[in-house]
Amino acid sequence: MRRRQLQGSLVAMVTPFRDGRVDEAKIRDLVDYHVHNGTDGLVPCGTTGESPTLSHDEHRRVVDLVIEHAAGRIAVIAGTGSNSTHEAIDLTVHAAKSGADAALLVVPYYNKPTQQGLYEHYKAIAESSDLPLIIYNIPGRTGVNLLPETLARLAGDCRSIVGVKEASGNLEQMSQVILLCGPDFIVLSGDDTLTLPLMAVGGRGVISVIGNFLAKETSEMAHAALEGDWKRAREMHLKLFPVAQAMFFETNPIPVKEAMAMVGMLPKVEYRLPMCPMTEANRARLRKVLVQAGLLKS
Repeated sequence: MRRRQLQGSLVAMVTPFRDGRVDEAKIRDLVDYHVHNGTDGLVPCGTTGESPTLSHDEHRRVVDLVIEHAAGRIAVIAGTGSNSTHEAIDLTVHAAKSGADAALLVVPYYNKPTQQGLYEHYKAIAESSDLPLIIYNIPGRTGVNLLPETLARLAGDCRSIVGVKEASGNLEQMSQVILLCGPDFIVLSGDDTLTLPLMAVGGRGVISVIGNFLAKETSEMAHAALEGDWKRAREMHLKLFPVAQAMFFETNPIPVKEAMAMVGMLPKVEYRLPMCPMTEANRARLRKVLVQAGLLKS
């Protein structure tokens, strides 16, 4: 996959469930929705896809299904991260064999490895496959921050490590990554609220949550920025900003699934424990935001 394709609006897909099982028909519907609405790439089996609650067989099946139904119409970046290096290698090799365009690998969580441990983790994965790899840095969830210096070392030593999804929330750190890793390294926002600020300093797009149900709008904003139309990009950013904030009224992906059900993209809201339905108070807050955004009638 050419690096220039790993930019714009990449969407962290939800995993729809029906009666406790993965809803394969709805996954196909969602792939078609994104193809028809300008999404540049799909990321199945990430955090938004509730990957920690999927069995290994389900994880592989969801990746295979998205690749199969995408049929080359849209890029697929498979979520293959784990806090076990061996497991991450296994999932990455599977994604490569299945035809994924790239893999997204979250920083190992809970273990709290050192920077050297993080380096060795990703280097081992890079040596296992030629698949382009995007590192996912989200210290608020993992408990450890992959420092820009470590990332630059990995980018220099491992050709297949082509980018990072930066969800540290720290624009200073993101700018440092861009400086240290160079112009060919792909820096993507992991927070919809920070996509435009990051792109203004050289970021290449977003791995989006709101793109699950605002695919066209998210793509338009990202591409306006890529094309240097900052006026249009700013208008779209401010329009989408309240909705992006609402996606964290509770833990992701609880709000995004609720929103998708409200706008008719999911027949019902279903999670796997420990994810649970939204409180009525927060559901009312979310509905109000969607009404104000013109997505629902009052």
